[in-house]
Amino acid sequence: MRIGYERFVVVALILVLAVPAYALVSADTATKFSDILLQAPAANHWQVKADDVYGWMQAKKTDFVIIDVRPTPPGQQGGKIPGAMYIPYNEILKAGNLKKLPKDKKVILACVTGQTQNLPVLVLRALGYDAYTMSFGHAAWIKGYMGANFMQQAIQNAGEKNFPVEQ
Repeated sequence: MRIGYERFVVVALILVLAVPAYALVSADTATKFSDILLQAPAANHWQVKADDVYGWMQAKKTDFVIIDVRPTPPGQQGGKIPGAMYIPYNEILKAGNLKKLPKDKKVILACVTGQTQNLPVLVLRALGYDAYTMSFGHAAWIKGYMGANFMQQAIQNAGEKNFPVEQ
């Protein structure tokens, strides 16, 4: 269930971004994005788990950086992942911020619940960055974090409303 939901969210966000963007780009650019997207399933949709990130930290690996892409500064939202650099998701593609990102390391994006962090991944990958997202963002990292509460409320709402579903 969880993996299916994650994939749905990723695909939905990519479609929301890609469909309007397609009209503005050349066929070559669309082909490049398509080629990158075709690689996603084999690369676990460029997602890593909080447990994996923590393991890398414990092993003192240096082949990755964590970018906190929450729209509100991390100090106002229950803390941050140790060593994370803060660049809001909606500003990460600015030239000055791209210069802060290494191309020789994994760039792991983490937001509140794992949704907005997906927005810049395809573009970052097209620009040559080894970009990933951390599944469920900070909700998977910070105990009692508000992002987990948002997800619980959404799940509860779905249960209460019993929205129609086609089979």
